[in-house]
Amino acid sequence: MDNFDIFSSEKRSEIMSRIKGKNTKIEVSVRKWLYSMGCRYRKNSASILGRPDLSIKKYRIAIFVNGCFWHGHQCLGEKRPKTNVEFWSEKIRKNKERDKRIIESLESEGWLVINIWECELKKGKFDSRMNEVLQQINMRKMETSRKKGEVNDQDHLQ
Repeated sequence: MDNFDIFSSEKRSEIMSRIKGKNTKIEVSVRKWLYSMGCRYRKNSASILGRPDLSIKKYRIAIFVNGCFWHGHQCLGEKRPKTNVEFWSEKIRKNKERDKRIIESLESEGWLVINIWECELKKGKFDSRMNEVLQQINMRKMETSRKKGEVNDQDHLQ
């Protein structure tokens, strides 16, 4: 048992194993909102680098719904676990490096990458942030349509 942890290593392992990587509450909320606005997407597509939480291949849009803790978002400042500091610092640093590599690679291949942070979806912020996301999606649809020579932009807005 870690000197600073209130749980045994077995109990801590059990707790950590319950943390979900897919279908989190915020991810489900984002999906439902986008679907209700007419967006159709794929979930966790293995054929796209980084397995974005949502993707729209036709328009080359990758959406990542990130938990602030796991991806080291700036909203947390220097708040980190007080136990096993070295492990968590290294884990979060590697997550951030991986995220950066994936975003740069997708963008270099012409993908629009949208990151939605957990803190952006808190009470009072959800609709505002989601409307921004929808606007980004619609702009991308119009850009793609123009490149293909389609005339009526209104057909591609939600």
